[in-house]
Amino acid sequence: MKYLPLAARICLSLIFIKAGISHILGFAGTQQMMTQRGLPIAGVLLAGTILFQILGGLSLLLGYKVKIGSILLIIFLIPATLVFHNFLLDPEEINSFLKNIGLIGGLLMMIYTGAGAVSLEQ
Repeated sequence: MKYLPLAARICLSLIFIKAGISHILGFAGTQQMMTQRGLPIAGVLLAGTILFQILGGLSLLLGYKVKIGSILLIIFLIPATLVFHNFLLDPEEINSFLKNIGLIGGLLMMIYTGAGAVSLEQ
């Protein structure tokens, strides 16, 4: 049982770290897609997205400042979910919308429980 919070943190962190790295490597394409969606200052928003995803993901992975990292990721997820996965505008986005809701639920649980025994916050 001691390692369950570590496993949960790893599972939650991987999607954000991978997405942040993908956004770095495909910055121009992602910025263009965001501009096509009508987002102003897409480059600045994308840089903030990358920062939140990498810092929040590493926070979870390492178990350091997990509550702050989780809050950063929730702050990122809410507008991203509403803008890019709005199932009311595109019914095919329902699974992505619900996935993000599930991620928010997991992050809320991290805020409540903290990092756990196996973490840098011990």
